[in-house]
Amino acid sequence: MPPAPQKPLHQALLLLPPGPSPPAYETLKAAYGPTLRTVLGQLARAPQRAQDRAVLDIALPCSHLYGRLDAPRRPFYAHTQSLVAGLYKLICTIAAQNSIDTEDAEGVDARVILLAYPRDGKLVQPSETERPERETLGPAIELHTLAKSNRPWDTIFSVESEEGEALVRNFLSFSPSSKNVQRVRGGIVSVHSSTQVTLPAADEKAPTNHHSVAVGGTFDHLHIGHKLLLTMFAFVLGRQHPGDDEPRCLTVGITGDALLKNKKYVELVESWDDRRRSTHDFLSGILHFGAAQDARIRTEEFNDPGPNGRAVHVAYPSGLVIKYVEIQDPFGPTITDESISALVISLETRSGGKAVNDRRTEKGWASLEVFEVDVLDAEEEGGKVVEGFANKLSSTEIRKRRSEGRGSTDA
Repeated sequence: MPPAPQKPLHQALLLLPPGPSPPAYETLKAAYGPTLRTVLGQLARAPQRAQDRAVLDIALPCSHLYGRLDAPRRPFYAHTQSLVAGLYKLICTIAAQNSIDTEDAEGVDARVILLAYPRDGKLVQPSETERPERETLGPAIELHTLAKSNRPWDTIFSVESEEGEALVRNFLSFSPSSKNVQRVRGGIVSVHSSTQVTLPAADEKAPTNHHSVAVGGTFDHLHIGHKLLLTMFAFVLGRQHPGDDEPRCLTVGITGDALLKNKKYVELVESWDDRRRSTHDFLSGILHFGAAQDARIRTEEFNDPGPNGRAVHVAYPSGLVIKYVEIQDPFGPTITDESISALVISLETRSGGKAVNDRRTEKGWASLEVFEVDVLDAEEEGGKVVEGFANKLSSTEIRKRRSEGRGSTDA
């Protein structure tokens, strides 16, 4: 079994209050910008961190998911993707403007967790006699699951507002231990409309509750663009229902080392094993809210010769299996595993999704339902471009900076 990730020296949770509606980027910036600027800056400057990284879990309230976590995800996908993309863009913008490291192993590792939470803060109390394992499966969870996860947060950041106080009170009421809570300044939350999610009519085809979802990429020097893609990939996977014993499977195709020989600054491309480990570190952080050292978590490695090379499978008590597969072509397991029913891609790789479905059609298999993720851009209101933004969303630029830094050190 690969070694567990080393505990960061500083791990924190930020409880954002319910956000603006509609959730356009500019309204998200007004609502969450001051808070994120304070928290990211404080973690980046924390003297006790030395050269170690800080992990920041950011709980993003999603009223449209409250009471609906067991439903298929298609009706909620567009609204959720817009929220997550907007928040990650804001994080990237603040990091670029304030020279905050969010890419390197010593930086601030921000991770968005989707919190199914009502806008008015009035919760239907969960049963205290039972905590189904399926409730521990993220990236969308309820507040009591987050509070009872016993993650080793050094600090809980709460926003100074009526909604922020209500949220942290509810959180602390579920928490089994005392917490170090620090209040931070909030922004302006504007609510001009209620969140409307269009559900299928009775005579329409019901959306699919996907049991097996795939994504592919190089995932070199994991950055915020990767985090957005991986978060929405995980979100598409449907929960198990009571009495449903079929595992839920996330398949992550990671480009094999041999296909990356022509990359710029190839000497700084991470190995497949390192890229797999950093991808799993992030995914496990947004997917698993049970005990971190649960002996029931099983890891298996496969090195059987075949079209997809090596693989690592991680199985959780919640019924989730994550399969990390080495891919040698643009298709990977999407044309070798018929059980996969959905594919998550970025908008810039839309043609790849079509190519996959064309190949599956040739094999007589069902087409995959394709979910698209936005490509984050550096433009803000008025057409202003944020300097340094793109550098945080490009593995090539990250390798270039490291190459230049290594050259100056060698000199």
